[in-house]
Amino acid sequence: MKVLLLGSGPEVLRCATWPREPFDRIVAINNAWAVRPDWDDLVFPHDFPADRMPADLRPGQRLVDDTAFIPAQNAHGGVVYAGATMAFTASYWVLEALQPGCIAYLGCDMHYPDRGATHFYGQGRADPLRPDITLQSLEAKAARLLVHASERGCALVNLSTGPSRLIYERAQPAAVAHGVVPAGFDPGFSSRARALEAALGYRCPSGRYWEDAGSLDARALAAIDALWLEAVRPTVLSAAS
Repeated sequence: MKVLLLGSGPEVLRCATWPREPFDRIVAINNAWAVRPDWDDLVFPHDFPADRMPADLRPGQRLVDDTAFIPAQNAHGGVVYAGATMAFTASYWVLEALQPGCIAYLGCDMHYPDRGATHFYGQGRADPLRPDITLQSLEAKAARLLVHASERGCALVNLSTGPSRLIYERAQPAAVAHGVVPAGFDPGFSSRARALEAALGYRCPSGRYWEDAGSLDARALAAIDALWLEAVRPTVLSAAS
């Protein structure tokens, strides 16, 4: 299965007239459902404004709230390690619920320029840039996700063309149609990262980690981030060359 995952970055509008092929499923995050009407799943947090929800659902369209994506994220280690931003939250839900062979991102770049539009609808809240102990390094959280996806035989590619905090290989829809392969990674570093996560033992089944954020060790989480980055460094360097 090939999944197109839509965020709210300005570039997401590029896909408004794309044919559905080669994608088998289109997953929208938050407001991105408004970009095109043929989305399949809408992933949104508990505090997403009700007046921004779609008025009607087409047959087969599904709403995915925290009662669905928090268990999926917990199955991959929990929100503290995975990163509390919707781009990553939705990705872990896609991995768990849809078991895809490819996730292609568009408008999920988490890049917010000082001037111009930050979102496809104009100016929006730069949520991933908020002070948050789980988001000390967006690149590290992207690296962790890449490893989890690769272990499941899932390739991650970025269809956006501009600046991005995602570290995935850039691609065009045609490349997705022809097939992409999961990225390689260093299992030594990923094993060490997992060992540190297990040693810390942070568990938050509800997903509301902020209710006890004072008990989290920022240095320890930063050390884990560094290991995830090292685990994918050869792949990232290769993609950048």
